[in-house]
Amino acid sequence: MAIPMIQLRNIVLDDIVAIKDWPPYQPEFEDLDYALRGNGWLTEYRNKPDTWRFAVEQAGELVAFTILSRTGEAVAEFRIALRADRTGQGLGGVITTMTLAKGFSEIGFSRIHLIVRKNNPRAICLYSRLGFVEQGECVENINGKQAHFLTMELTKESYSTLKERGQ
Repeated sequence: MAIPMIQLRNIVLDDIVAIKDWPPYQPEFEDLDYALRGNGWLTEYRNKPDTWRFAVEQAGELVAFTILSRTGEAVAEFRIALRADRTGQGLGGVITTMTLAKGFSEIGFSRIHLIVRKNNPRAICLYSRLGFVEQGECVENINGKQAHFLTMELTKESYSTLKERGQ
């Protein structure tokens, strides 16, 4: 299945308003819905220094957003959120790859890390396929509930090697 052209660009205020009005996630992902709402990721990372927030358009329609936020010297955390009706269509891998390319090639990070819910096997599989390596586990308090995460990371060197092999 061919995926229509996807474009990454900097987020603007109109995007944030639109994202907050996206439909909620299906029940299996409802715990992720907070990321889109009032005090979600876009608010959390709005004024954070050394943070890049990207809107993702497909055929002119806003379908996702990603965040890269510096956490150390040449190191960043990655976040991604897709519109609920766009999950399961193969967009996550394409969008993540585009964001990683910006992070490693344009911004100059040497390592990008993330956390992923342990009960989200599709995302864990995707990140592993893209070269992320599990580093450990953590527990975060999200909206008053404990959530269990895996921590994963990808180095620029590993990313470049996978890219050369066409993966």
